[in-house]
Amino acid sequence: MRRLGLGRFTAAVRRELPRWGGIRPRLRIIRAVFAALADPAGVAARRPGALERAHLALGGWRATRARLDGTETRMAAVLDDPGLTGLVTTIGGLTVTGAAAILAGTGDPARFATARAPDGHAGLCPRGNSSGAAQGRTSISGRGRPGLRVAAWRAAWAAMPDNPVMAARFTHLTTRQDSRLARQQARTACAAALLRWIHVVVTRRVTRDPAIAAGATPLRQAA
Repeated sequence: MRRLGLGRFTAAVRRELPRWGGIRPRLRIIRAVFAALADPAGVAARRPGALERAHLALGGWRATRARLDGTETRMAAVLDDPGLTGLVTTIGGLTVTGAAAILAGTGDPARFATARAPDGHAGLCPRGNSSGAAQGRTSISGRGRPGLRVAAWRAAWAAMPDNPVMAARFTHLTTRQDSRLARQQARTACAAALLRWIHVVVTRRVTRDPAIAAGATPLRQAA
């Protein structure tokens, strides 16, 4: 491999990368690996074994990716069966997998009386911290299902770049003059809002309207 030269070695890595699900090679790593091929340090006899271990690790990673893809396919099929895919994907930036992970934690949203009830189920509702005249920092209750909390937080994080309403909400919460939130708190608030949006579109069987989500149009008026 050393005799290939850095240019041909880099080209070979670029050709191989798509087979492993990669898109863009890290040239810094490629140069470091190429330099190690002729590095006199270490025991040269052990290098084939090290390369074999790297090959086995990559093979395990590829098998894990394949199982993950299969799981995501089954998750999407679960949403397709009751016809929910078309509804939840009207929420900008929310993927089918993200919605499926959330609904796996909430169960049928219709069992909640209000759209805010899933917040408490996830432990995302605010919890006061005051005693007498002392006012502490408000945090989430954390009493709900941690798996649902993580699923909502991850889905909101991924959706924000493609969801103008959520991005505007995040900006407002982190820049307002009164009761300004830290970035982590604002992301948590966006995750709670996402749970409410999912509850509405699933239980009412309506597509998500950005004007309603932004508060510009009352839900009753839109209906």
